[in-house]
Amino acid sequence: FHLAGIRLAPKEKLEIPVLFMPAEMKIYKTQVVIHVMRENGENWPYEVTAESNTDLIRNVTVAENGETRGILWIYPIHGTPEAPQQKSVVIRCQARQRLEQRVELLLIGVIPGETALPAAGNSGTGNTDELSNTPEVTDGSSATLEFLYELQYQSDEIRSQLESLVGMQLLQKEWDTESRIVTLIFNVVFAPSKPMRNKATLVVQCAAGGLWRFPLVFIATEPEVDDVINIVAVGLNKESIVGFKLTSQTR
Repeated sequence: FHLAGIRLAPKEKLEIPVLFMPAEMKIYKTQVVIHVMRENGENWPYEVTAESNTDLIRNVTVAENGETRGILWIYPIHGTPEAPQQKSVVIRCQARQRLEQRVELLLIGVIPGETALPAAGNSGTGNTDELSNTPEVTDGSSATLEFLYELQYQSDEIRSQLESLVGMQLLQKEWDTESRIVTLIFNVVFAPSKPMRNKATLVVQCAAGGLWRFPLVFIATEPEVDDVINIVAVGLNKESIVGFKLTSQTR
């Protein structure tokens, strides 16, 4: 879209609506360019020369006499389509046991491409703009698909409870070119130490574009009974005592 003839008073704010409606699971890039000129049509006296700073030259428009006619603000916009959130995958294990479970996740609408992912950044507590500390996955074919994946938590408290108890490893990737569906097969390890019910989200991003979220629910049920303690009474109205040791697994 193009907006022209907007008058702004000093320190006035201008809101620019941006609509994103992707048709395919791929990265979309565009720019919002703001061109500001004086209302009276005069130029700024500053002259732009060949020796001027490169960023300055790129961000101004110059009149024939070399003076600055307008100032440009350029805002790059990268649009990443996100698939509808999938149904929750439940990982259930008895407390003080260890579970290994294979989980198959379908990525629908994947488009192969050579587009590189944005630079990695921090995203540990629910920020999914950029994924970090996650391996790339490639199939070695001519239409190589690269993915980043990360397990994200709703809060730092849930992260502290689950992070040391849960492990995920990508075992296999199957790419159906006709249906454009990629199947990712993960091995999930869950070793809870006590009963709990917590949620996490596996976020998968494709280098060609597209973001998929898969909710996971980790449920730890009551553990097995450790032992049965029998106390034999020595007589009516007399105390009987039995002793047993408990060992703490943590500090």
